[in-house]
Amino acid sequence: MNVSPLFRHSRIATLMVTLLALSGCSVGPDYQAPKPVTPAAFNDMQGDGGSRPQAAQTNPRWWKSFRDPQLDSLIERAIAGNISLQQAVLRIAGSRQQLNQARGAWFPSVNANASLNREQLGLKGELESNGVYDQADQLNPEARSALDGLNKPVTLYQGSFDASWEIDLWGKVRRQVEMAKAQQQQSIENRNDALVSLEAEVARTYLQLRGAQSISQTLQSQIDVAQQTLELTQSQQRNGLAPQMDVENARAQLNSLKAQLPQYQAQMRQAMNGLAVLIGKPPGALDAELIQPKTLPALPQRVPVGIPSTLARRRPDVREAEAQLHAATANIGVSVAQLFPDLSLTGQFGMRNTDASYLDNWSSNFYSFGPSLSIPIFQGGRLVSSVKLARAEQANAALGYRQTVLTALQDVENALVSYRTDQQQVEGLDQTVDALQNAFNLANDSYRQGLSTFIDALDAQRQLAQAKQQAASARVQTSLDLVALYKALGGGWELYQNVQLPNYSVFGPAGSGSKTP
Repeated sequence: MNVSPLFRHSRIATLMVTLLALSGCSVGPDYQAPKPVTPAAFNDMQGDGGSRPQAAQTNPRWWKSFRDPQLDSLIERAIAGNISLQQAVLRIAGSRQQLNQARGAWFPSVNANASLNREQLGLKGELESNGVYDQADQLNPEARSALDGLNKPVTLYQGSFDASWEIDLWGKVRRQVEMAKAQQQQSIENRNDALVSLEAEVARTYLQLRGAQSISQTLQSQIDVAQQTLELTQSQQRNGLAPQMDVENARAQLNSLKAQLPQYQAQMRQAMNGLAVLIGKPPGALDAELIQPKTLPALPQRVPVGIPSTLARRRPDVREAEAQLHAATANIGVSVAQLFPDLSLTGQFGMRNTDASYLDNWSSNFYSFGPSLSIPIFQGGRLVSSVKLARAEQANAALGYRQTVLTALQDVENALVSYRTDQQQVEGLDQTVDALQNAFNLANDSYRQGLSTFIDALDAQRQLAQAKQQAASARVQTSLDLVALYKALGGGWELYQNVQLPNYSVFGPAGSGSKTP
């Protein structure tokens, strides 16, 4: 039966439409963004004090609340020069290329081939065994020479194009692209998390530096007072108004205070070295800039912390866990698609001849094309196990997301508790310092007038020095608590999404024209 060309073409068109319709399908579950269950407000929001946390929108540039231009400058330089942050940026570039690789599976692959082969077909033995030469001699003597010509080595010239295209019937490629996009988002959130950590680390190290300088100044003022006490006691001893024991006690008090200075000097040097490395420079590069003592920045009057329901959108680690869940969900579709047949369209076209000058002659062409179907029949349970593994990984990622949200809430609550209680401790220590200062003034005046013993004055001085150091340390710790709170809230990355950071090599920054994508 003859089939009309129109009918034949309609069948081909129907087949193509069917394939295109099937290629719009995607097996496996569609990703649904999780909705974390969070409380309406943070549990520890009843804090008192001048810097009471408030349920207001957080400030992306939270470090500016300290009102310290030098801190602002250090953070900006760290964002531009930190090596670890550059590595995180390069991981984004790598994941972007993985996404491009996944997208490439949507398109046909085309290869060009060219070859030159010297061939000996070995037909003579086959012809002799079948008596072809004998028959040729009987029929036509010239046929033998023609047969001998076929047995000579020949040079075969060939050029061709090969193409193959796998039809995405079950959405495996789409799921692979979806998974690659989610993995790219993981890399982005990993960079954001590194950025938040970097900002917090710079602020923490800077506050430790200023705190050590502040405590050193407080300690130095106590050393000056102790030195004056020692000189007064020595004067009285020379005049017979005080025993040598009072002089030795005063000297011991002075030396005790001096012995505490080196630890804070070490903290200052270490903090300056740490800040230099954080901005991508060798230790000691910032000594000239930071060696001059400055007071510890004052705490802000307002500390906006937002509400728990927005925490999952601010914290990069929570966003990264969500992207990981998305990738694991898409991977289920990839593994399920492997259970179904694969349909590919393949084709080849080229020119072949023993004479290179005839390669442009249309009569030298050869071609082949057609569909190729691969059906998985028996794989020893490997494909089914792959699906089960993907589902287990997706369930694990879902639990990981929930745990990350709970950890984020815990971090904020703990930071709020520490910030509130340390503020209360500072207030109590400040009151203690005021009381001990009055006590020392009274004891010192009484000793000068001979109304009290030197032990009373010395003990009052010792208690005052300890209280002042405790108050200064508590004030530093409160500032560090505030930095920890800002870090727990996850802000600080929003304004740097489109910043092109310089590409770093082993020997430092590359040329100014080289930018990380």
